[in-house]
Amino acid sequence: MTILKRWALGVCAFILAGSAWSQAVTVADVKYEPTQALGDSTVQLNGAGVRYKAVFKVYTAGLYLEKKASTPQEVASQRGPKRLSITMLREIDSTELGKLFSRGMEDNMDRAAFSRIVPGVLRMSQIFSDHKKLQAGDQFMIDWIPGTGTVITVKGKVQGEPFKEPEFFNALMGIWLGNLPADFKLKDALLGKPA
Repeated sequence: MTILKRWALGVCAFILAGSAWSQAVTVADVKYEPTQALGDSTVQLNGAGVRYKAVFKVYTAGLYLEKKASTPQEVASQRGPKRLSITMLREIDSTELGKLFSRGMEDNMDRAAFSRIVPGVLRMSQIFSDHKKLQAGDQFMIDWIPGTGTVITVKGKVQGEPFKEPEFFNALMGIWLGNLPADFKLKDALLGKPA
């Protein structure tokens, strides 16, 4: 009887863990579903958090991967699709955001590596400049789709051709997951670490 009880408890624990795993996460009133379709695949929420600037909430971000990762190296080494979904919590000048992203990429790369992706960085900055402002509630996504490249979607619309170089997506992820991330607490949250 004891073995049967242990087995039943184990099954219950597994089911409860699975249901917790499959629940949506809400961060600053922004809901992140447990999974999202990306290309022909399904990616799962790895972690989500808030980007603070001083005491102000700027945006939320959710990282989706094929399988859980707890370090930037594990994220970078995954070959499947990946998504960073960002929802603005306040109005921001898009040109300034593009500049901050460029600086974040540069801060987390050596000069030679950064110089190789400068054309992509300039194009990305232009994408955000074209939008003038992002309002609270506006969303953009940065997707890595194998065989396609990095796709940037702003307010539901894909922005131009994909960025083909795999290193461009990893450079973008450096903004949030690099050694000098935009926000260390957000980095931990995206990597699924408890607050």
